[in-house]
Parts: sequence; C-alpha cells; structure tokens
Amino acid sequence: MDVLLKIIQVILSLSLLVLVHEFGHYITARIFRIRVEKFYLFFPPAIFKFKPKGSDTEFGIGCIPLGGFCKISGMIDESMDTEAMKKPPQPWEFRSRPAWQRLIVMAGGVLMNVILAIIIYIAILFTWGEQYIRTADAVYGIETSPLAREIGFRDGDRIIAFDGKPAPDNFADLHVDMLRDQVERVTVLRGDDTVDVAIDPEYMPAMLNTPGMIGIRLPILVGGLPDTSINAGADLRTGDRFLSVSGRPVTYYQDLQNVLADNAGRTVDLRLLRGNDTVSVPVQVGQDGRIEVLLQRDASGINVTRREYNLLEAIPAGFMMTFNNIGHYIKELGLIFSPQTEAYKSVGSFIAIGSIFPSSWDWQIFWNITALLSIMLAVMNLLPIPALDGGHILFLLYEMITGRKPSDRFMEVAQMIGMLLLLLIMILAFGNDIMRLIR
Repeated sequence: MDVLLKIIQVILSLSLLVLVHEFGHYITARIFRIRVEKFYLFFPPAIFKFKPKGSDTEFGIGCIPLGGFCKISGMIDESMDTEAMKKPPQPWEFRSRPAWQRLIVMAGGVLMNVILAIIIYIAILFTWGEQYIRTADAVYGIETSPLAREIGFRDGDRIIAFDGKPAPDNFADLHVDMLRDQVERVTVLRGDDTVDVAIDPEYMPAMLNTPGMIGIRLPILVGGLPDTSINAGADLRTGDRFLSVSGRPVTYYQDLQNVLADNAGRTVDLRLLRGNDTVSVPVQVGQDGRIEVLLQRDASGINVTRREYNLLEAIPAGFMMTFNNIGHYIKELGLIFSPQTEAYKSVGSFIAIGSIFPSSWDWQIFWNITALLSIMLAVMNLLPIPALDGGHILFLLYEMITGRKPSDRFMEVAQMIGMLLLLLIMILAFGNDIMRLIR
C-alpha cells in the first residue's frame, strides 16, 4: 500500500508539471499563431484523444506515463518528423516565425514551471505558514554521526559560521548548504571556545551519501518499554529523563550508547528524573550493549520558530522562496558536474523521485515536493543540450546575434545527439537507482 501511494503521488505530481510545462509551449505558440499539431499527457499509443471542432490540435492521453509532449508545426523536436521539414515552410509554422518569437515559445515551458513554483509556494505559506528550528536556537548543539566525528565535529558543537559567513538560519539547511557551497571551514562554539573545523574536499562524496551526518542534539527520555524487552519488569515509565548510568552522567543518546557499551552483559543503575523526583532503577544490559528500552527525544527546551502569512505577505515570500531554491538547485547541478564530489552517483530516476514522497498522504509535503520538482524541471530544461529547451534557446540566441540560422540538417543532427545524451543520463539514473536497491 505504501508503494502504491508513492506511485500515485509521483504520477500526479509529474503529470501536473508536464502539463504546465507543455502548456507553456502551447500557449506561447498559439499567441504567435503557430500551429500546434498535438498536445499529449504521457506518450503514445493513445488511450484517449480528441480534436475540437475548428481546432488544428489533437489533444490526448497516452498509455506510457513518463511525460508528455507538444508537437509544434515546423519544429525539429523529439518526433524527428524530417519529412515535414522537407516541404516548403508554411506561414503557420514555427520555422517561419522571427527568432525572437521562437525564443519565447521555447522558453514558455520553463517560464510556466517557474510560475507554478511561485504559485505553490505562495499557497503553502498562506495556508500553513513556516515552521523550523533556527540554528541559533539549537541550544544543545549538534549530534554527530561517525563521519562527522571523523571530519572533526563533536557532539554539542554549535555551528556559527561557514567559511567566515554566518551559518544558515534554518538548522535543517546546515548539512545540505555545506555540500552546495563546498564549505572548507566550519566555525563552531565548543564549550566556551571557538573552533574551526576544516573539511577536506575528499570527504564530499561521503557527505553526499550520509543524509544524517549531523542532527539536532536533544536530551533523551524513556519512550516506552516493550513486553519483549529484557527489562520488561523494570520500573521504567514513559517520560522519565535520564540523568546517569552507574554514576556516569547521561543526558544525550550518544552518552547512553557509550556507557552501555562499556557495561555490556552487566546490571547497571539508571538514575532518572520522574516529575520532580529522582529515582534509581536497576536494569540489565544485553551482550550487544542494549537495554531494549524505547527512547524519545525531549524537544521542550528548543524554541520552534513559527510564522503565519497573510496573502500580501505570502506573495513576495513565495517569489523569494522560488528564486532561492533555483539558486540552490543550480549549485547542486554544479556538484554533479564536478567529478571530485562524485555527485553524479546520486543522480536518480523516477524510482529516486518516488522515494522522497511520504508513505502517508500529506498535502503540505506533496506540494512542497511538487514545487521543488517544478524548479528542477525548469532548470534542467535550460541546460544547453540540443534535445532540451536550453539547446534550442542556445541556437536561437546564436541566430539572433549572428543573423545566421542553423540549417535544418544541423538541427536534426544536434537533436539526435541531444537525445543520445539524454538516453545516457537516463541509463545512469536508472543504474544508480538499481544499485541503491540491491545494496
């Protein structure tokens, strides 16, 4: 059921994005009276199609749910309709229009995806507002993974700057911004001292593959006691706060893990704060260094920043969020094209896209992901690859600057090369997904 729900979300989200993108090409073509032969969601063979009376366009839905297309008359595209291009140009065709009009038609899809992202972000902020933990409010510091400790971070560090500039305001952005900006020096507050942690670029591939490299550090509480636990009869209650284990202070998860590892196979005394009382409870530690007690983190001491927006506030904030995320995604693409980071190994297909959707339906998460995917689609389509909008735009800019229009034969060859490049990227993406599944 979880997989089915993810599939439904992927298809719904991508279908909306494709429709909006192709509509951008369609509506700009129609504004300039360029004939559009077909407008399809998904790829043929068609399971449904119709042609409105008096219209030159056939609308339809294909049976292969991997995208869609808008076939514009007199344009060399993925249909590779070379026979039509051999005929004399007609007044209603794409190739008969001035370069500036063709440029607007080619940019229409990207523009519509950006507009969609802006609208979605405005709606999200107006409906749900924002909620996040500021980096400055992470008063207990960070909780480190083995990789973070190897790099030089320590539990409890409070991050204050990246390469001399203030750290991101949102704690959730810390890890990803380290990667986007390829940060070389992180300044942290460690106890009463300010310490610089140097990040060797060689760690970048490992950082990309360790999503939880740093987390927010929180005190731990007893979250429950399973009936099957080796300590099922112990006097442990949900909400008990850890103070010490066998005399060693314990406040955070890493503290507890270290103490239990040193006492594997023994009985230890847990000192706990229960309400206003301090209690001591003997518990058994298994040979694996576990007490088989459910834990929960106490976020009561952390201030959560919440902001609500009215419509007038949401509109500029939605624009700002969209263009900030465009900048972020451009930086992420830069990582992919940098072999040292090995970010190309993280390129994914529809399988990877599906994995980011939740297993239960949440409209706020769905729309956030859809807005981000809309930005990704817009930026990806601007890449100067002939089969993408960006490739066509590049050739049109060349034509406008030089006054020389590339030949149809050149455009056909460029289109084939571009489609081959896209096929190789798809193979890489599916290959990466398959490798992640079999690991």
